[in-house]
Order: sequence, then structure tokens, then C-alpha cells
Amino acid sequence: MLRRYIYPLFIRKRFYASVVLFGFLAFTYDFVEVRLTDATLIKKLEENAFAYVPKVTHFRQWGREMRYVEVGDAQKPLILFIHGAPASSSFWTGMLHDSTLLAHAKLMAVDRPGYGYSGYGHPEISVKKQAALIAGILREQRALHQKIIVHGSSYGGTVAARLAMDYPELVDGLLLQSASLKPGAETTYWISYPTSHWALRNFIPGSFRTANAEKLSHRDQLEKMLPGWRKIRSKVIVLQGKDDTLIFPENATFAIEHLSNAASASITMVPGSKHDLLWTQRPLLIHSLLELLQ
Repeated sequence: MLRRYIYPLFIRKRFYASVVLFGFLAFTYDFVEVRLTDATLIKKLEENAFAYVPKVTHFRQWGREMRYVEVGDAQKPLILFIHGAPASSSFWTGMLHDSTLLAHAKLMAVDRPGYGYSGYGHPEISVKKQAALIAGILREQRALHQKIIVHGSSYGGTVAARLAMDYPELVDGLLLQSASLKPGAETTYWISYPTSHWALRNFIPGSFRTANAEKLSHRDQLEKMLPGWRKIRSKVIVLQGKDDTLIFPENATFAIEHLSNAASASITMVPGSKHDLLWTQRPLLIHSLLELLQ
């Protein structure tokens, strides 16, 4: 009798929570797009120690528009930042005007498909295709830079790993930070399911719509990547918070175990850190990037 009462109550609470969250997302639509316009992004990045003039480019291939921003000296190596979900190139502004990094490299960040101004709200769930789109940008850069380092965070780490697998000639160093790499070793929040339903998905911000599509197809995409790990030949550094409850620490050990042909591979597990290394461990990230540049 008690079970018959508690179960419907549990369902009702979840329904009410979904309604509240949906209402909140609808109300705050304009505030959770997590993207900056070209002009705003340029204005933020103009404030750098070397007075470098940032540049925003809209690159088209295969019917998709890809936006990326770059700042720094074209004669130096290139560091490419790939964001997670939901996010955009604007999440990297702190790194993009870091004086230490700018002293050693030109810096670039890309809006992944479905985020920022790369077809906002229209996801590309194929990680292979995402990597191919970014590779199209890097091919144009390779003529300028003898060394290219790729830094992928969270879901961006998935794409960065795929990029290094499929286009080893474009990646000389790989920083996988809090990266989702092992199939099934991550948290999927229950709210992703109802908000992915056709009746609701067009009423939530495009960044969340894209993130839901990626999340619910992520395990399948990671399983497709399993044979490709042996193709990674660059230097690799893996950074992971030991207390990360979103992307589990076993993702990092999984990567190290599968990087059999990498030029070198090292792992740092950060005690007391969760899925927040970009904000709490910036000196460690910068040190790791400089190590890959050497």
C-alpha cells in the first residue's frame, strides 16, 4: 500500500520539477545562449598585453558554417581550444588573452557545430564529422604553423581525441582536460530525456538542445572511436579532477591505457577538483600547454 502511494508521488515530483525547469529555461532564454557576438568577442580579446588584434572568421564547408577566433603572432606555434557542452568559444576568453600563452603561441578557439555561431541550435552528433569540420580549419593554418597543439575540455576532449586519431598530421600535441573518453563513464542527468522530446526541444535554448543531442548519442560515438586510439601519435597530457562526478576519473586512466602509439603520454589526477579545472587550475593548464609546445 505504501509503495503504491510513494511511486505516483515520485512521478509527480519529477513532473513538477520538469515543468519548473522548463519554465526557467524559457524565461532565461536570452541569458543562457552562452555565446558572444563577433564584436563583443573581439572587444574582450583586444585587452591583451601585446596589443594583438583578434580576428573572427566564419568558415563554410559541407553546408555548415564554423566560426573561430584567433589572436596572436602567426609566426609562433598554434594552440587550438575546443569547448565542451553547453558552451562556445567565449568560454576560453581567459585563456585567449593570457600573456604567458600569447608570448609562446598564437591562440585560437572554435565554436563547435550547434554552438556559438556555428549553426546555433543545430547539432552534429557525429564526432567524426565534428573533427572533420575542425580539420578543415586547421589545414589552412598548417601552412603558417609548424606545430599545432589541441586542448579539448569535457566533450571538447572527445572531439580533440577524434581529431588526433583521424588527422594525426594536424596535431602535434594533445591536452585532454576533464575529457569524456570512455563509453558510459559519465553522468547523464534525467532532465536530458524529457527536454529532448520533440514536443519540448524547440522551446529550450539552442545550446541546451545541442548538448542534449550530443549527450544522448555520446556512448555510441565513443564506442565508434575505440579502434582509433592506436592512431594517435602526438604527445598527450591528460588532466582530470579526482572528484569529478560528471566525467568520471576512470576516463583519464582509460585514455592512458589506450594511447599505445602516442609519442608520449602522461596523466595528472588533481585531488579535490571536480569538473572545474578550467576555472580552478588555470596555472596547471598553462604549464601543460607550454610543456606540449617544447
